[in-house]
Amino acid sequence: MSIDSITEEILNASLAGVVKQMQEALFRTGFSTIIRESHDASCAVLTSTGDVAAQHIVLPLHLGVFPVSIKAVLERYPADHIQDGDAFLVNHPYIGGSPHAPDMCVVVPVFVDKKLAYFTASIAHKSDIGGSVPGSCSGKATDIYSEGIHFPPIRFVQNREISPEIEALIRANSRSAELVMGDIRGQLGCGWLGLDRIIELVDKYGRDTIDGAIDQRIVGVEWAIRNEIRRWTDGTACGDRLLDDDGVRVGQPIKIFVTVKKDGDRIVFDFSESDGQAVGPANIRPSLVKAACAYVVISSLGTDITVNQGVLNAIEIMTRPGSILEPELPAPMNTYNPTVHAVINASFDALGQLTEMVQRADGSDSRSLIFGFPKKVGQSRPSISYEIFAGGSGASSTSGGLTGCHVNQTNGRITPIEILETEYPLRITEFSVLQNSGGQGLFAGGDAFRRVYQSMEDGIHLSIRSSRHQIPPRGVGGGEDGRPGRAVLYPDSETKILSSREVNIPLNHGESFVLDTPSGGGCGDPSELSQGSSQVA
Repeated sequence: MSIDSITEEILNASLAGVVKQMQEALFRTGFSTIIRESHDASCAVLTSTGDVAAQHIVLPLHLGVFPVSIKAVLERYPADHIQDGDAFLVNHPYIGGSPHAPDMCVVVPVFVDKKLAYFTASIAHKSDIGGSVPGSCSGKATDIYSEGIHFPPIRFVQNREISPEIEALIRANSRSAELVMGDIRGQLGCGWLGLDRIIELVDKYGRDTIDGAIDQRIVGVEWAIRNEIRRWTDGTACGDRLLDDDGVRVGQPIKIFVTVKKDGDRIVFDFSESDGQAVGPANIRPSLVKAACAYVVISSLGTDITVNQGVLNAIEIMTRPGSILEPELPAPMNTYNPTVHAVINASFDALGQLTEMVQRADGSDSRSLIFGFPKKVGQSRPSISYEIFAGGSGASSTSGGLTGCHVNQTNGRITPIEILETEYPLRITEFSVLQNSGGQGLFAGGDAFRRVYQSMEDGIHLSIRSSRHQIPPRGVGGGEDGRPGRAVLYPDSETKILSSREVNIPLNHGESFVLDTPSGGGCGDPSELSQGSSQVA
């Protein structure tokens, strides 16, 4: 069914608006600071076969996770076994495609005239789902079974009522059960909100028109990307990046290597020569690799484009079974984000040799801090603080980097000091910019920042999942590398330097922990700047 361009545009904007409403509802009803403050969540509307019809970009990686999760649900529950009022839960990285187990996907079917027509879905990080450490993300895990409880696709809601047995199972496996169940209910609520808004669109335009507009826009997005790819130089180019280590084999760097092959309107990202699967939790699944490459391609287009299934359809990836980018069960993967950054940075390097895209230096990648607090009298469970942040972004050939921001695929927010100090026994004694720490160049990288945490009670345990403490963010075009990160325990007494990935470090009353984030790399030869200044003078 052919849809006129005006109607297509209206429906595309309307579906994007539905997703944005879902997103805002999820953030505003979040029980945990992870969702409420850090915004570690995404929402989407998908077709009845699991193709992404609309996504509001918060975390670009989830573009690759949603279709895998929906198709996993459909494989276990065929369409004729799904009913109105059902909802499904999946967080298994090897079955449902989640980046790691704490990222739970809640899927709500949408029925039109008693037939399965669409899905609304959300993915949101959970504060704790069990495992060996508070927060479930041990940077030294050696299998997924120590990373918390895993759900293959399960029907956990019928007639809009959560199964009490499944809720009991989740509660029994979480150190922060109230937060986890509150956030799951928030995901259900935003899914049902999306369902209601879609039904309103169907009542106004009819399902055939909406389906036609979705199909037409998906095809149009793929065509637009392929048309741009045709303009790029045919050929082959390579890029690589190193990770500090996998958290277990400390001091042993891991290589991500990509060969980008471009021919006409076809582009293939081949990662077959990347290192083997990691012993520690640095592994990622191919669905994340594809989403990362999609992010690179979209960023290289130089024009705005609708984000839907057409983006994924326009590119191809190749990975090697048993490698860090296609690990085999039960390889762990909770510290997946630094690996994704390496995939993105290596791909930008390679693609830049085939396009006229703006050069860009590496940014500070991403890191998380998890504080586990002891159970207090009157509390049923201990509490947990989970933060995600980056540092400085890399400079480009047109501008300097930014300070204190997320980079690449991580678009969350830094938890405000007021929230941390109000809700947890922590005091932030310093939150400052490390001036002039960015890699120098014609354009300098963004500066890093320092955050100092002081424990206000005994028995706190800290876990770190960071990166770029050994291998700094790379500068480009003659620009200097950025400054590496650093984690320091007891800065006021017997200072102890920590590795980038630590588990259950004890902190007692009055003791402090310091995290210096990495800065961004510079771009361009710094001497060009001084020459330009002399000419001006």
